[in-house]
Amino acid sequence: MRLTVYLAGQIHSPWRKEFKQLAEQRKLPVDFVGPMDNHERSDDIGEEILGPQPNAILKDEAASQINNLRTRVLMNKADVVVAVFGEKYKQWNAAMDAGIAIALNKPLILVRAKELHHALKEIANHAQVVVETPEQAIEALAYIFAAE
Repeated sequence: MRLTVYLAGQIHSPWRKEFKQLAEQRKLPVDFVGPMDNHERSDDIGEEILGPQPNAILKDEAASQINNLRTRVLMNKADVVVAVFGEKYKQWNAAMDAGIAIALNKPLILVRAKELHHALKEIANHAQVVVETPEQAIEALAYIFAAE
């Protein structure tokens, strides 16, 4: 059995690469999907597909349409969603993706520091698992495959 895991969260740091390396070290049978993590491409995709937009707001709206399509398709195909909330960047994408996962009834692993408990309590109450580190999230995924 293989699982498809959607990695939700900000795209400004290499956390996804590190998460994938942890899974590889454990030899977990998982495939990862997620948002476009090339920030420039994510911001420019609307104009790549729809052509030049007359202003920055409409450029953002066009990119949002295409990025939302990607999120919807890949999250629908995912077996599990891991939403990582970091400390440095604004986390609205992670919150939006966690909300979509909950609405789609996807199993959700929420990764957040203890300091973010209050801010994320509603999401946490809908997640199947709440952990503080990516390593703990990997352990939760590994448990799915445990024979004993």
